[in-house]
Amino acid sequence: MRKLAILGLAAAALTAGMVLASAPGQAKEWRGWNIHVPDYPVSKAMDAFTDMLAKRSDGRITAKTYHSGVLGTQPDAIEQVRLGGIDFGEFNLGPMGQVVPTADVVSLPFIFKNMDHMHRVMDGPIGDEISAAMAEKGLVALAWYDSGARSFYNSKHPIYTPADLKGMKIRVMNNDLFVGMVEAMGGNATPMAFSEVFQSLKTGVVDGAENNWPSYESTNHFEVAKYYSDTEHLIIPECVCINKGLWDSLSPADQKLVKDAARESAVLQRKLWAERAEDSRKKVEAAGVKFNKVKDKAMFQAAMQPVYDAFLKQHPDLKKLVEEIKATD
Repeated sequence: MRKLAILGLAAAALTAGMVLASAPGQAKEWRGWNIHVPDYPVSKAMDAFTDMLAKRSDGRITAKTYHSGVLGTQPDAIEQVRLGGIDFGEFNLGPMGQVVPTADVVSLPFIFKNMDHMHRVMDGPIGDEISAAMAEKGLVALAWYDSGARSFYNSKHPIYTPADLKGMKIRVMNNDLFVGMVEAMGGNATPMAFSEVFQSLKTGVVDGAENNWPSYESTNHFEVAKYYSDTEHLIIPECVCINKGLWDSLSPADQKLVKDAARESAVLQRKLWAERAEDSRKKVEAAGVKFNKVKDKAMFQAAMQPVYDAFLKQHPDLKKLVEEIKATD
């Protein structure tokens, strides 16, 4: 019993030390995680965020974002921010669903009508509800970033109907929803780290993947997967998140300062994202990518009914949230 008590006190002291060391009055520089390369829209916006923190706090709050995933994989980084090993990060809500089931609603295929619809949902009460669920898991969402609309690309042939995916090995993010999405169309879903996709496409470990224009272009996936089919099946927001212990240690004034800076960086990121997406599309088309627009998405949407049914069977408490998102004008 005495040993257990000592261990408990040691753990409490360590946790308290991490929170105190993260307090804005301390010299410790906040560390932030980002998967993207330095010239990516997300990266530029994150650098603007940390610049604003330093300037507006007169140097009391200093932070640095480590780009290109150098602080670990996304699932690991999410866990590290929850535990306080990393102070903040910019995460896609796809992998977030493994930790925060409520966040999975935005990963349902075709849940959003378009990018503007996603913005209206996430910037309103529904976004606040998702944020509250994340806070219960140790993550405070400061702002919502864009990650574009995700479509399928592969090395075999164009995709016009769900049947065109039959038998294809498709890389997806590590989320059961995405596995179910591909399998509902007859494909073989292969979860793997983003950093492994290029080599896997090149060697035939997978036949294709799904992502947005900038990711497809910036990683050179277009060199080994020449067919890009504009299904736009997923429009998944991303979040700038901070460790809850660190957030709670801030004064109300500093909390407002941090959140305002994050939201201003989101405005910048969305602008840069739209510009980069258009530039990326032009670049890959000029390189000979065979692009096709999917005119009739009804077949794809109908194929997703088993995915929705399975999700709501597992999370019946989220049915209302799904309905609210679909009903948002």
